[in-house]
Amino acid sequence: MPLSEKTRAEAREIIARYPQKRSALLPMLHLVQSEEGCVTDEGMALWAEELGLTMAQVAAVATFYTMYKREPTGDYLVSVCTNTLCGMLGGDEIFAQLKDHLGVGNEETTGDGSITLEHAECLAACDYAPVVTVNYEFYDQQTPESATALVDQIRAGQPPNPSRGAPLCRFRQIERQLAGVEPDDPGVSGVAAGEPTLAGVHRAADRSEMAPSYDPASPIPAPSSDAKQGGN
Repeated sequence: MPLSEKTRAEAREIIARYPQKRSALLPMLHLVQSEEGCVTDEGMALWAEELGLTMAQVAAVATFYTMYKREPTGDYLVSVCTNTLCGMLGGDEIFAQLKDHLGVGNEETTGDGSITLEHAECLAACDYAPVVTVNYEFYDQQTPESATALVDQIRAGQPPNPSRGAPLCRFRQIERQLAGVEPDDPGVSGVAAGEPTLAGVHRAADRSEMAPSYDPASPIPAPSSDAKQGGN
């Protein structure tokens, strides 16, 4: 189906924010996902025309970043970190359990359209490993059992609050927020940095340690003659 006039008007608003209109491509790809649930061929063709790009240039971006989906995404995108630390601490078991419990494979969606499951590379929360995100909100220190309970609550229409950050919303809503056409939920609450993140800071404070100061006005010393010779 053609993109709605509302989406086209919002795309023009996004373009107007940038001195060079091609810079608007990333939020515009999120915008098309907010309507279609994925990046469609029609959406790529339209944005290529609007931004003066080729289809190949738009497709190169849409296929490079994993947040852009080429198949329709369910109401909730469940991402299980299976990178090194999370994988070793249980991420692989969580992903295997969810695949079996939901009856889907990687990047597949349940029959009721509620959940798309994927394994993800590092989710930048190693201090809370193993981590699961739902529509990019964090659920920390998961187990196969807690992750199973999480998806069951989501499918029952009672999704629990994330461990930290913003309240959970549906995939298409979070895509509108990422596109910058819908403000973040004003009810955002919760801790941005919990105790595992701050442990190193507290340890340094206990030991009266601090990073050395840096005076940007001070000249950077030139390399010694020995260093120059070594570089040759």
